[in-house]
Amino acid sequence: MGTESLAILHTNGFSKTGNEGERNVEESPADGCVWFEEQIDDDLKWSFTLERVLHRGTSAYQQIALLDTKRFGKVLLIDGKMQSAEKDEFIYHECLIHPPLLCHPNPKTLFIMGGGEGSAAREALKHLSIEEVVMCDIDQEVVDFCKKHLTENREAFSSEKLKLVINDAKAELESRKGKFDIIVGDLADPVEGGPCYQLYTKSFYEKIIKPKLNKNGIFVTQAGPAGIFTHKEVFSSIYNTIKQVFKYVIPYTAHVPSFADTWGWVMASDEPFSVDAKEIDRRIEKRIDGDLLYLTGASFLSLATLNKMVLTSLLKETHVYTEEDARFVHGHGVAYRC
Repeated sequence: MGTESLAILHTNGFSKTGNEGERNVEESPADGCVWFEEQIDDDLKWSFTLERVLHRGTSAYQQIALLDTKRFGKVLLIDGKMQSAEKDEFIYHECLIHPPLLCHPNPKTLFIMGGGEGSAAREALKHLSIEEVVMCDIDQEVVDFCKKHLTENREAFSSEKLKLVINDAKAELESRKGKFDIIVGDLADPVEGGPCYQLYTKSFYEKIIKPKLNKNGIFVTQAGPAGIFTHKEVFSSIYNTIKQVFKYVIPYTAHVPSFADTWGWVMASDEPFSVDAKEIDRRIEKRIDGDLLYLTGASFLSLATLNKMVLTSLLKETHVYTEEDARFVHGHGVAYRC
Protein backbone atom coordinates (compact mmCIF):
# COMPACT_ATOMS: atom_id res chain seq x y z
CA MET A 1 0.00 0.00 0.00
CA GLY A 2 1.26 3.48 -0.76
CA THR A 3 1.86 6.09 1.88
CA GLU A 4 -1.12 8.16 0.75
CA SER A 5 -3.57 5.27 1.22
CA LEU A 6 -2.12 4.45 4.62
CA ALA A 7 -2.53 8.07 5.67
CA ILE A 8 -6.19 8.02 4.62
CA LEU A 9 -6.83 4.88 6.67
CA HIS A 10 -4.86 6.23 9.59
CA THR A 11 -6.85 9.45 9.60
CA ASN A 12 -10.31 8.12 8.93
CA GLY A 13 -10.23 4.57 10.26
CA PHE A 14 -11.95 2.29 7.73
CA SER A 15 -12.29 4.76 4.87
CA LYS A 16 -15.38 4.63 2.66
CA THR A 17 -13.78 6.62 -0.17
CA GLY A 18 -13.22 3.70 -2.52
CA ASN A 19 -9.48 4.31 -2.83
CA GLU A 20 -6.92 1.64 -3.60
CA GLY A 21 -5.97 1.32 0.04
CA GLU A 22 -9.56 0.48 0.93
CA ARG A 23 -9.70 -2.30 -1.67
CA ASN A 24 -6.43 -3.73 -0.40
CA VAL A 25 -7.79 -4.03 3.12
CA GLU A 26 -10.77 -6.03 1.91
CA GLU A 27 -9.01 -8.44 -0.44
CA SER A 28 -7.89 -11.30 1.88
CA PRO A 29 -4.76 -12.43 0.00
CA ALA A 30 -3.59 -16.04 0.27
CA ASP A 31 -0.65 -15.14 2.50
CA GLY A 32 -3.02 -13.58 5.06
CA CYS A 33 -0.97 -10.40 5.07
CA VAL A 34 -3.76 -8.00 5.96
CA TRP A 35 -3.50 -6.44 9.40
CA PHE A 36 -5.58 -4.55 11.88
CA GLU A 37 -3.55 -2.25 14.06
CA GLU A 38 -4.63 -0.44 17.20
CA GLN A 39 -2.41 2.25 18.63
CA ILE A 40 -2.52 1.68 22.35
CA ASP A 41 -0.21 4.59 23.12
CA ASP A 42 2.12 6.95 21.28
CA ASP A 43 4.89 4.37 21.35
CA LEU A 44 2.91 1.12 21.43
CA LYS A 45 0.79 -0.69 18.83
CA TRP A 46 -1.16 -3.96 18.86
CA SER A 47 -1.82 -5.72 15.59
CA PHE A 48 -3.15 -9.00 14.21
CA THR A 49 -3.91 -10.48 10.82
CA LEU A 50 -7.32 -10.40 9.19
CA GLU A 51 -9.14 -12.98 7.13
CA ARG A 52 -11.64 -10.41 5.88
CA VAL A 53 -13.69 -7.36 6.78
CA LEU A 54 -17.26 -8.50 7.46
CA HIS A 55 -18.80 -5.09 7.91
CA ARG A 56 -17.78 -1.49 8.24
CA GLY A 57 -19.55 1.79 8.19
CA THR A 58 -20.21 5.04 9.93
CA SER A 59 -23.46 5.44 11.80
CA ALA A 60 -24.89 8.68 13.12
CA TYR A 61 -22.77 8.22 16.25
CA GLN A 62 -19.58 6.27 15.58
CA GLN A 63 -17.42 4.25 13.24
CA ILE A 64 -18.26 0.54 13.27
CA ALA A 65 -16.37 -2.47 11.95
CA LEU A 66 -16.68 -6.23 12.30
CA LEU A 67 -13.51 -8.10 11.36
CA ASP A 68 -12.81 -11.78 10.89
CA THR A 69 -9.38 -12.42 12.38
CA LYS A 70 -7.17 -15.49 12.45
CA ARG A 71 -6.30 -15.33 16.14
CA PHE A 72 -9.49 -14.07 17.79
CA GLY A 73 -12.34 -14.87 15.37
CA LYS A 74 -14.91 -12.13 14.82
CA VAL A 75 -13.83 -8.83 16.34
CA LEU A 76 -16.11 -5.84 16.96
CA LEU A 77 -14.58 -2.36 16.70
CA ILE A 78 -16.21 0.92 17.72
CA ASP A 79 -14.38 4.09 16.72
CA GLY A 80 -11.38 1.97 15.86
CA LYS A 81 -11.11 0.51 19.39
CA MET A 82 -11.49 -3.20 20.08
CA GLN A 83 -14.74 -3.87 21.95
CA SER A 84 -14.84 -7.66 21.99
CA ALA A 85 -13.49 -10.72 20.21
CA GLU A 86 -15.32 -13.98 19.57
CA LYS A 87 -12.64 -16.22 21.11
CA ASP A 88 -12.34 -14.50 24.49
CA GLU A 89 -15.30 -12.13 24.94
CA PHE A 90 -16.64 -14.56 27.54
CA ILE A 91 -13.96 -13.30 29.95
CA TYR A 92 -15.10 -9.70 29.68
CA HIS A 93 -18.83 -10.44 29.73
CA GLU A 94 -18.76 -12.99 32.56
CA CYS A 95 -16.77 -10.51 34.67
CA LEU A 96 -19.18 -7.70 33.82
CA ILE A 97 -22.46 -9.51 34.41
CA HIS A 98 -22.16 -12.35 36.91
CA PRO A 99 -20.50 -10.68 39.93
CA PRO A 100 -23.36 -8.22 40.53
CA LEU A 101 -26.04 -10.81 39.79
CA LEU A 102 -24.43 -13.36 42.09
CA CYS A 103 -23.89 -10.82 44.87
CA HIS A 104 -27.52 -9.67 44.74
CA PRO A 105 -29.90 -11.72 46.94
CA ASN A 106 -32.57 -12.17 44.25
CA PRO A 107 -32.06 -10.20 41.02
CA LYS A 108 -35.11 -9.94 38.78
CA THR A 109 -34.66 -6.81 36.65
CA LEU A 110 -31.58 -5.57 34.86
CA PHE A 111 -30.82 -2.53 32.70
CA ILE A 112 -27.87 -2.62 30.30
CA MET A 113 -26.46 0.66 29.04
CA GLY A 114 -24.96 -0.12 25.66
CA GLY A 115 -24.43 -3.82 25.08
CA GLY A 116 -25.49 -3.68 21.44
CA GLU A 117 -23.67 -6.87 20.49
CA GLY A 118 -25.96 -8.87 22.81
CA SER A 119 -23.29 -10.69 24.83
CA ALA A 120 -24.09 -8.97 28.13
CA ALA A 121 -27.77 -9.81 27.69
CA ARG A 122 -26.83 -13.41 26.84
CA GLU A 123 -24.97 -13.79 30.14
CA ALA A 124 -27.70 -12.09 32.18
CA LEU A 125 -30.38 -14.34 30.71
CA LYS A 126 -28.57 -17.41 32.05
CA HIS A 127 -29.85 -16.43 35.52
CA LEU A 128 -33.09 -18.20 36.31
CA SER A 129 -34.36 -15.41 38.57
CA ILE A 130 -34.17 -12.75 35.86
CA GLU A 131 -37.59 -11.66 34.64
CA GLU A 132 -36.64 -8.71 32.43
CA VAL A 133 -33.48 -7.40 30.77
CA VAL A 134 -33.69 -3.96 29.22
CA MET A 135 -30.85 -3.37 26.78
CA CYS A 136 -30.55 0.27 25.73
CA ASP A 137 -28.10 1.03 22.95
CA ILE A 138 -27.91 4.34 21.13
CA ASP A 139 -26.91 2.87 17.79
CA GLN A 140 -29.41 0.87 15.72
CA GLU A 141 -26.74 -0.02 13.17
CA VAL A 142 -24.53 -1.68 15.79
CA VAL A 143 -27.44 -3.75 17.05
CA ASP A 144 -28.55 -4.74 13.56
CA PHE A 145 -25.21 -6.01 12.34
CA CYS A 146 -24.50 -7.82 15.61
CA LYS A 147 -27.84 -9.58 15.29
CA LYS A 148 -26.84 -10.60 11.78
CA HIS A 149 -23.22 -11.62 12.32
CA LEU A 150 -22.83 -12.71 15.98
CA THR A 151 -24.65 -16.02 15.81
CA GLU A 152 -23.85 -16.99 19.39
CA ASN A 153 -26.17 -14.21 20.62
CA ARG A 154 -29.20 -14.95 18.45
CA GLU A 155 -30.99 -16.83 21.22
CA ALA A 156 -30.55 -13.87 23.56
CA PHE A 157 -31.89 -11.43 20.98
CA SER A 158 -34.98 -13.61 20.48
CA SER A 159 -35.71 -14.04 24.20
CA GLU A 160 -39.07 -12.74 25.41
CA LYS A 161 -37.33 -11.46 28.54
CA LEU A 162 -35.15 -9.07 26.51
CA LYS A 163 -36.57 -5.61 25.88
CA LEU A 164 -34.43 -3.85 23.27
CA VAL A 165 -34.52 -0.05 23.25
CA ILE A 166 -32.70 2.21 20.80
CA ASN A 167 -32.05 5.40 22.72
CA ASP A 168 -29.48 7.34 24.67
CA ALA A 169 -29.11 5.49 27.98
CA LYS A 170 -29.21 8.67 30.03
CA ALA A 171 -32.43 9.86 28.41
CA GLU A 172 -33.99 6.40 28.70
CA LEU A 173 -33.23 6.06 32.41
CA GLU A 174 -34.45 9.59 33.09
CA SER A 175 -37.78 8.91 31.39
CA ARG A 176 -38.45 5.51 33.02
CA LYS A 177 -40.62 5.37 36.13
CA GLY A 178 -39.48 1.97 37.36
CA LYS A 179 -36.28 0.92 39.11
CA PHE A 180 -33.91 -2.00 38.58
CA ASP A 181 -32.09 -4.51 40.74
CA ILE A 182 -28.97 -4.27 38.57
CA ILE A 183 -27.73 -1.53 36.23
CA VAL A 184 -24.83 -2.40 33.92
CA GLY A 185 -22.53 -0.06 32.03
CA ASP A 186 -21.48 -2.08 28.98
CA LEU A 187 -20.36 1.09 27.26
CA ALA A 188 -17.74 1.88 24.69
CA ASP A 189 -14.53 3.24 26.13
CA PRO A 190 -14.52 6.97 26.86
CA VAL A 191 -12.88 8.21 23.65
CA GLU A 192 -12.48 11.94 23.10
CA GLY A 193 -15.30 13.06 20.82
CA GLY A 194 -17.20 9.78 21.32
CA PRO A 195 -20.79 9.43 22.57
CA CYS A 196 -20.13 7.67 25.90
CA TYR A 197 -17.81 9.69 28.11
CA GLN A 198 -20.65 11.57 29.84
CA LEU A 199 -21.90 8.22 31.17
CA TYR A 200 -18.78 7.91 33.34
CA THR A 201 -19.29 11.15 35.28
CA LYS A 202 -20.12 11.76 38.92
CA SER A 203 -23.28 13.69 38.05
CA PHE A 204 -24.56 10.78 35.96
CA TYR A 205 -23.89 8.21 38.69
CA GLU A 206 -25.38 10.45 41.36
CA LYS A 207 -28.43 11.88 39.59
CA ILE A 208 -29.39 9.14 37.14
CA ILE A 209 -27.95 5.74 38.15
CA LYS A 210 -28.38 5.72 41.91
CA PRO A 211 -32.04 6.88 41.96
CA LYS A 212 -32.93 4.11 39.49
CA LEU A 213 -31.67 1.26 41.69
CA ASN A 214 -33.98 -0.73 43.95
CA LYS A 215 -33.08 -1.43 47.58
CA ASN A 216 -30.09 -3.81 47.51
CA GLY A 217 -29.47 -2.60 43.96
CA ILE A 218 -26.05 -2.97 42.39
CA PHE A 219 -24.35 -0.93 39.70
CA VAL A 220 -21.45 -2.27 37.65
CA THR A 221 -19.50 -0.74 34.79
CA GLN A 222 -16.64 -1.64 32.56
CA ALA A 223 -13.86 0.76 33.50
CA GLY A 224 -11.20 0.55 30.83
CA PRO A 225 -7.60 -0.70 30.78
CA ALA A 226 -6.29 -1.69 34.21
CA GLY A 227 -2.77 -2.91 33.57
CA ILE A 228 0.41 -1.78 35.27
CA PHE A 229 1.03 0.87 32.60
CA THR A 230 -2.57 1.76 31.70
CA HIS A 231 -4.67 1.82 34.86
CA LYS A 232 -4.29 5.57 35.33
CA GLU A 233 -5.88 6.36 31.96
CA VAL A 234 -9.47 6.03 33.21
CA PHE A 235 -9.73 3.05 35.60
CA SER A 236 -8.48 4.82 38.73
CA SER A 237 -10.59 7.88 37.95
CA ILE A 238 -13.78 5.89 37.35
CA TYR A 239 -13.21 4.00 40.61
CA ASN A 240 -12.64 7.21 42.58
CA THR A 241 -15.67 8.86 40.97
CA ILE A 242 -18.01 5.99 41.83
CA LYS A 243 -16.59 5.99 45.36
CA GLN A 244 -17.94 9.53 45.79
CA VAL A 245 -21.48 8.28 45.13
CA PHE A 246 -21.82 4.76 46.62
CA LYS A 247 -20.94 3.45 50.09
CA TYR A 248 -19.45 0.12 48.98
CA VAL A 249 -17.26 -0.07 45.88
CA ILE A 250 -15.27 -3.04 44.55
CA PRO A 251 -12.76 -2.65 41.72
CA TYR A 252 -11.64 -5.86 40.02
CA THR A 253 -9.55 -6.83 37.00
CA ALA A 254 -8.85 -9.69 34.58
CA HIS A 255 -6.50 -10.23 31.67
CA VAL A 256 -8.29 -10.25 28.30
CA PRO A 257 -5.92 -11.58 25.61
CA SER A 258 -7.52 -9.79 22.66
CA PHE A 259 -7.26 -6.47 24.50
CA ALA A 260 -3.51 -7.04 25.00
CA ASP A 261 -3.98 -5.86 28.57
CA THR A 262 -5.62 -6.36 31.92
CA TRP A 263 -9.15 -4.91 32.01
CA GLY A 264 -11.06 -3.28 34.83
CA TRP A 265 -14.60 -3.22 36.20
CA VAL A 266 -16.12 -1.41 39.15
CA MET A 267 -19.11 -2.71 41.13
CA ALA A 268 -20.97 -0.54 43.65
CA SER A 269 -23.90 -0.52 46.03
CA ASP A 270 -25.17 1.15 49.18
CA GLU A 271 -25.48 -2.29 50.75
CA PRO A 272 -22.36 -4.25 51.75
CA PHE A 273 -21.03 -7.14 49.66
CA SER A 274 -20.69 -10.12 51.98
CA VAL A 275 -20.72 -13.19 49.74
CA ASP A 276 -17.79 -15.60 50.12
CA ALA A 277 -16.34 -17.97 47.51
CA LYS A 278 -18.32 -21.02 48.60
CA GLU A 279 -21.57 -19.09 48.56
CA ILE A 280 -20.84 -17.73 45.08
CA ASP A 281 -20.18 -21.27 43.86
CA ARG A 282 -23.44 -22.41 45.45
CA ARG A 283 -25.33 -19.61 43.73
CA ILE A 284 -23.71 -20.40 40.37
CA GLU A 285 -24.92 -23.99 40.71
CA LYS A 286 -28.42 -23.02 41.86
CA ARG A 287 -29.17 -19.90 39.86
CA ILE A 288 -27.50 -20.28 36.45
CA ASP A 289 -28.79 -22.29 33.52
CA GLY A 290 -25.66 -23.44 31.72
CA ASP A 291 -21.95 -23.32 32.39
CA LEU A 292 -19.63 -20.43 33.06
CA LEU A 293 -16.31 -20.72 31.26
CA TYR A 294 -14.29 -18.33 33.43
CA LEU A 295 -15.75 -17.36 36.79
CA THR A 296 -15.85 -19.35 40.02
CA GLY A 297 -16.27 -18.08 43.54
CA ALA A 298 -12.55 -18.26 44.22
CA SER A 299 -11.59 -16.68 40.90
CA PHE A 300 -13.89 -13.72 41.49
CA LEU A 301 -12.29 -13.04 44.87
CA SER A 302 -8.89 -13.25 43.22
CA LEU A 303 -9.96 -10.72 40.57
CA ALA A 304 -10.79 -8.28 43.36
CA THR A 305 -7.33 -8.75 44.90
CA LEU A 306 -5.37 -6.06 43.09
CA ASN A 307 -1.60 -5.91 42.80
CA LYS A 308 0.20 -3.37 44.94
CA MET A 309 0.88 -0.83 42.19
CA VAL A 310 -2.70 -0.64 40.92
CA LEU A 311 -4.21 -0.70 44.41
CA THR A 312 -1.92 2.10 45.57
CA SER A 313 -2.89 4.22 42.57
CA LEU A 314 -6.59 3.69 43.21
CA LEU A 315 -6.25 4.64 46.87
CA LYS A 316 -4.28 7.78 45.99
CA GLU A 317 -6.46 8.86 43.07
CA THR A 318 -8.07 12.28 43.53
CA HIS A 319 -9.51 12.92 40.07
CA VAL A 320 -13.30 12.92 39.81
CA TYR A 321 -14.70 12.36 36.33
CA THR A 322 -16.89 15.25 35.18
CA GLU A 323 -18.14 16.59 31.85
CA GLU A 324 -15.68 19.47 32.15
CA ASP A 325 -12.74 17.39 33.39
CA ALA A 326 -12.87 14.04 31.63
CA ARG A 327 -10.16 11.49 30.91
CA PHE A 328 -10.00 9.42 27.73
CA VAL A 329 -8.40 6.23 26.49
CA HIS A 330 -5.79 6.64 23.79
CA GLY A 331 -6.36 6.81 20.06
CA HIS A 332 -8.10 4.96 17.27
CA GLY A 333 -7.20 1.83 15.37
CA VAL A 334 -6.17 1.69 11.71
CA ALA A 335 -5.94 -1.02 9.08
CA TYR A 336 -3.22 -1.52 6.51
CA ARG A 337 -1.79 -4.09 4.15
CA CYS A 338 1.85 -5.07 4.58
